[in-house]
Amino acid sequence: MTTQTAAAPARATESRELAGLPVVDPASVAPRDARELSKTFFDRLCTLEEGTREHQYVRNVLIEMNLSLVQYAASRFKHRGPQEMEDIVQVGTIGLIKAIDRFDLSREVEFTSFAVPYITGEIKRFFRDTTWAVHVPRRLQEARIELSKATEELQSRLGRSPSTQELAELMQLEPAEVAQVQMAAQGYNSSSLDASLSGQNDEGESALSDFLGTEEDAYELIEDFHTLAPLIGELDERDRMILHLRFVEERTQSEIGEALGCSQMHVSRLLNRIMQRLRKEMLATT
Repeated sequence: MTTQTAAAPARATESRELAGLPVVDPASVAPRDARELSKTFFDRLCTLEEGTREHQYVRNVLIEMNLSLVQYAASRFKHRGPQEMEDIVQVGTIGLIKAIDRFDLSREVEFTSFAVPYITGEIKRFFRDTTWAVHVPRRLQEARIELSKATEELQSRLGRSPSTQELAELMQLEPAEVAQVQMAAQGYNSSSLDASLSGQNDEGESALSDFLGTEEDAYELIEDFHTLAPLIGELDERDRMILHLRFVEERTQSEIGEALGCSQMHVSRLLNRIMQRLRKEMLATT
């Protein structure tokens, strides 16, 4: 055994002795015993200065001793598979740590009653932030669950898919609100553009991207308009009038000349000067 390896248990023992606490193996403490032991450790924790070795030792023991609360809260989501359960336990542990850091013995509340909502809340926040393919407001995420329950109940009762009006009456919402929830629910799952769609043609499977529209070139025009608008605003009143007559009212250069009291040739020179200025400033901007 190296000196460094041997030093770690020694430091832990020293921290425990300085903290004035009983010898505890957190991993072997039963949940029932953890409840009583936690009170002793919380009593000591509040007397220690944060950042000290003793404070860190007591805090770590409290975390390890109460990991059964994380397992309890995570067990409600065991249907999600072993790989996702690992993430759930990790997230739940973060909730446990927050509960330990914020627990106050003076409130005379059992730590388990205080910690479980923290752990469950952290897990639910994890689902809310990661499981939706498209981000939607929290109230719509929660309403999706109620919509699912109401749809299942009405289908069982009516023997058919319920209408929006029927769902609205059961959920005590306006039909427009139900329609909004139905639309938001479509953002829970997404499909890859490379997903295959069987039976679409004689040659075999087709990808979802094969049925999407073509690229819209007008998007570039929108960007150009947004760039051009402030540049036109910097022109003097006469130049803006010439542009308005030529490109909005679509008058000819001769008609513009008559309106301004100048020749068609002069209007042509003015238009060229204005267009060159705008083109130069747009290129400099982009």
